[in-house]
Amino acid sequence: MPLPTAFIAAVEQLIPSDRRFSDALSTLAFGTDASFYRLIPQLVLRVESESEVVQLLRLAGVHKVAVTFRAAGTSLSGQAISDSVLIVLGDNWNGREVRQQGAQIRLQPGVIGANANALLAPLGRKIGPDPASINAAKIGGIVANNASGMCCGTAQNSYHTLAGLRLVLADGTVVDTEQPASVTAFRHSHAGLLEQLAELGRQTRANPALAARIRHKYRLKNTTGLSLNALVDYQDPLDILSHLMVGSEGTLGFISAVTYQTVPEHPHKATALLVFPDVASCCRAVTLLKQQPVSAVELLDRRSLRSVQNKPGMPDWVQSLSANACALLIESRAASASLLQEQIGAIKASIAAFALERQVDFSTDPAVYNLLWRIRKDTFPAVGAVRATGTTVIIEDVTFPLEVLAEGVNRLLQLFDKHGYAEAIIFGHALEGNLHFVFTQGFDDPAQVARYEAFMHDVTQLVAVEFGGALKAEHGTGRNMAPFVELEWGEDAYQLMWQIKRLLDPQGILNPDVILCDDPQIHLKNLKPLPAADDIVDKCIECGFCEPVCPSRGLTLSPRQRIVIWRDIQAKQRAGIDTTQLQAAYQYHGLDTCAATGLCAERCPVGINTGDLVRKLRGAQAHQSGTASWLARHFAGALKGTRLALLAADRARRLLGAPRLARWSTSLHEHGGLPLWTPAMPQAVQPLKWLPMPATGRPRVVYLPACVSRAMGPAFSDSEQTTLLDKTRQLLEKAGFEVVFPQGLDSLCCGQPFTSKGYAEQGDSKRDELLTALLQASRNGQDPIYCDTSPCTLRLVEGNADSRLRLYDPVKFIREQLLDKLDITPQLQPVAVHVTCSTQHLGEAQGLIDIARRCASTVVIPEGIHCCGFAGDKGFSRPELNAHALRTLKDAVQTCTEGLSTSRTCEIGLSHHSGIDYHSLVYLLDRVSQPKAG
Repeated sequence: MPLPTAFIAAVEQLIPSDRRFSDALSTLAFGTDASFYRLIPQLVLRVESESEVVQLLRLAGVHKVAVTFRAAGTSLSGQAISDSVLIVLGDNWNGREVRQQGAQIRLQPGVIGANANALLAPLGRKIGPDPASINAAKIGGIVANNASGMCCGTAQNSYHTLAGLRLVLADGTVVDTEQPASVTAFRHSHAGLLEQLAELGRQTRANPALAARIRHKYRLKNTTGLSLNALVDYQDPLDILSHLMVGSEGTLGFISAVTYQTVPEHPHKATALLVFPDVASCCRAVTLLKQQPVSAVELLDRRSLRSVQNKPGMPDWVQSLSANACALLIESRAASASLLQEQIGAIKASIAAFALERQVDFSTDPAVYNLLWRIRKDTFPAVGAVRATGTTVIIEDVTFPLEVLAEGVNRLLQLFDKHGYAEAIIFGHALEGNLHFVFTQGFDDPAQVARYEAFMHDVTQLVAVEFGGALKAEHGTGRNMAPFVELEWGEDAYQLMWQIKRLLDPQGILNPDVILCDDPQIHLKNLKPLPAADDIVDKCIECGFCEPVCPSRGLTLSPRQRIVIWRDIQAKQRAGIDTTQLQAAYQYHGLDTCAATGLCAERCPVGINTGDLVRKLRGAQAHQSGTASWLARHFAGALKGTRLALLAADRARRLLGAPRLARWSTSLHEHGGLPLWTPAMPQAVQPLKWLPMPATGRPRVVYLPACVSRAMGPAFSDSEQTTLLDKTRQLLEKAGFEVVFPQGLDSLCCGQPFTSKGYAEQGDSKRDELLTALLQASRNGQDPIYCDTSPCTLRLVEGNADSRLRLYDPVKFIREQLLDKLDITPQLQPVAVHVTCSTQHLGEAQGLIDIARRCASTVVIPEGIHCCGFAGDKGFSRPELNAHALRTLKDAVQTCTEGLSTSRTCEIGLSHHSGIDYHSLVYLLDRVSQPKAG
């Protein structure tokens, strides 16, 4: 049904045009969450304040328009999609307040769960919920779904650690349970609603059978339906209301802040992997471990172990396990090392009588326990990586009572065989009887949909009816279990849920068809297609884990959304549908504003680098191959041209003044597309004039200044006017090295400028030419090679097939070759650190931070800035990407006078948007170090 004209007109007065989206590209992009459903919203609104939510809900009520709230969109059951109005969180929902030395934390719904924990970590605390999506999921979704996780169990979920809630009801009323004035006003204005909630609670507690059923259901891990335990756990109707909101999936109101009672994050931990000969003995061990000091017990069936047995680093014996083997991954945590050892002893004694097929004993070695956890965490993506193109990965989570867990596992395995899901695997949080099962499913064929329907019928009967378990343990009811809520709960409880829904949302405008739905076929409708698009991205399961690290997320598209749109374009073209308009929009949103740095691959469960797709598509549009080849052959001339352009820009600055030049440049960029000049623009570097030095007998290092270092010096306003080339040479010599350069330096380039524009052939040619020159300069690999810019180093490392070359980025060389040759006196002034994308890919992120902490007493690492978005030259050609990526930087570094990085181009944008000068790490290290005596 189209949105009412009057509603749209009112919304246009409330929400600025840059936060309203109704075009085909945006609505399709936002119409995708991590579930296997898709609805295309008619209107997407990005809200930045509670008052906007209040007014939108009032408008929705007046015009009877359905609305759905979206946080991160990592939910798996279809609860974050809409075919009406989708309300998504903007930047201004990131507030947090640590209280009582970390015992409590108040969070707005836009805070990512992992960021809340990072804030609490120095205090030895964390929030209770620990979903697998915690690095992407936001607090709003974590609370609204009552998400839990591997260590959370039931005692530490949002429901049980809730200390306070601020919420907006469907009628636009705001109540904050932590503010006495707000509570008093609400008790007066909504006395009738509160009395009805209180009465529902009294009736429920007075019904012995219903109350007992509710208590039994919530002894299990359970997120099926609304949180009816609120009616038996609490008598104050405001407590009932706030706890009903937990797990309500946006169907009862909007959560605008939550206060958690935090839980300890013990520093000492040990992990073991025990393999039992069969499911039965494995599950019997779980019942004993339930009484022991364990923080997590993860079950992995033989199929799940088989799915990862060929992964690099997996123990060889995983392949030889018997057909019925079943494993437990056990972790114990403690406040002290001695207590941890006591706990390990108790755990091992409790299950000493069990025969084991294989085991990795408890280890406190991070290398060991990280590998063991990787076995567990790789199981889900392993299924996704081998699925047939066009199918989706479905992950369901159910709970069996612990006493029948073994039979539940075996019966699920039988259902997989019955319905032909040979690839399906089972793993889960065994202490709670919570099992995840993962299988692949196609929805493009009615027979496949019918197979899924029959399978789900059997699963729901098995879990809910035969075993009295929960159909949803932690993923939320959503759409795919909404038809089965009554089957699990019975008519009395189901009708009670409807009473609550109609009481709090009388017009049914909040997230309809989620949790409660009259349509028994809703789980079979609006199934998401995953058509083939490109081999690079066809394995994408659209989980959204990639999104937090993407610099263009919120400006144009995220990696998930780029894939969604490209899939749709390809499917439409195959169907003969005109995609001209969609492709035109995709050019800017999908290609032009992608930094293509590949950080998305670092977060992707199946390792997809969306930047590879973007580069491939740019390559298809790259029609100046002859020009690119000429530039590659005459690279020294191109570098000279760059220097001349910088000289001309600097002369213009001297003539016009920086403020006027900046204004003119902005105008010329906006109207003519010319590169943007800012006061952070580098000055030109004079060509290197370096005469060969006689051999000194000191250890040699081949210094490769990147082409940007050879062309771009400090900005005119920079307090540091020494070029990076000179500063690096100075530091290397201070540490006792003889510095040599490759011959024909100005003609050499790693090829990145060509590859990023889609000219892969020319880029690879330049890289190979450079690698040959480096091999010669290093005397066939005798000498280490230092590259002063991490993106260039990464490019060389990834393309180097010669094991003789020892290539170092600044961080690795300083860490391995310089620190032990220097005496360092840390400076008192705080420094900001930007870890470039390439530094992260090279595995040197922590190394950079550690070196900074050796050199400065205080180090600031701005939260949420994973990629600066400068992306080589996009900071000049698409400066809005750089500005968007660094929109929070200035506030984050206001206590600092200097910033550190390892990429000259990144430092241009960082300096411009922070208000402080960013330099290479070598500037700080040189300043605070002296040669070690002797």
